[in-house]
Amino acid sequence: MNDAEVELLTQTLRRTMTGTASGAALDAALAGLGWAELLAEFPAVAIPTVFRLLGETGAHAPVLNDVVLTAAGRPGGGTVRLPYSGGSWVVWERGAAATGRTLDEDLPLRPVPADGPGPVPELLARPDSTAASVPVAAGRRAVGWWLLGTGHAMLGLARTHALDRVQFGRPLAAFQAVRHRLAETLVALEGAEAALTAAGDDLGSLLAKAAAGQAALTAARHCQQVLGGIGFTAEHPLHRHVRRALVLDGLLGSARELTREAGALVRAKGTAPRLVQL
Repeated sequence: MNDAEVELLTQTLRRTMTGTASGAALDAALAGLGWAELLAEFPAVAIPTVFRLLGETGAHAPVLNDVVLTAAGRPGGGTVRLPYSGGSWVVWERGAAATGRTLDEDLPLRPVPADGPGPVPELLARPDSTAASVPVAAGRRAVGWWLLGTGHAMLGLARTHALDRVQFGRPLAAFQAVRHRLAETLVALEGAEAALTAAGDDLGSLLAKAAAGQAALTAARHCQQVLGGIGFTAEHPLHRHVRRALVLDGLLGSARELTREAGALVRAKGTAPRLVQL
């Protein structure tokens, strides 16, 4: 796909995500736009574009299932169990609304036992095995792009507030402490994007997901400070993005867990592999 086609696709997806209810309705809308074909033919474009826009718009759809299934060599459209932080497992519900307890009121992400009934690809039933690395790595990159989009959404809200809000006769953005928080957030997000762009193997995807999770949590912390009390209110959209970042960080391994895992791998091998050819 050339740049013009990617831009047209991005605009179409953004309009769809902002104008369609999340969940099953958005899942059906994306299917109508050819999500399955796009994922199969142009995964390097489909995954960053779709998942980053999900973060930026605050929408959600169970398309992570498709990424994992496709990477495992299986047809999309189904539902799989996904590893979650703390050694637990979850299912991202597809179709009807989730039944029972969910991790977040806005996301149909339901905790399930690892050995319960249901369609579970063998490759995901053993997340520590070599065979599991391909679908798990693909899922981590997808969630990483989602976290990146969520971080940028929070940064945009904080930046707008800093420019519009007047304090002590000056725009909030004129204060150095505010500017430093926004700058640190942008640096974290740019670093995570570079890691996601370069990620290609299992370790690279692991580190990219960890960087994206840490960047989104940094964005949540700094943007909440910039927005102050208004960021805690139900009327302001920041709290939804903060909750989304917290939930997504734990999916397929939290930033803290993945950082420890990467450290253990490097210590075991006695050397750090080159992740990017500079």
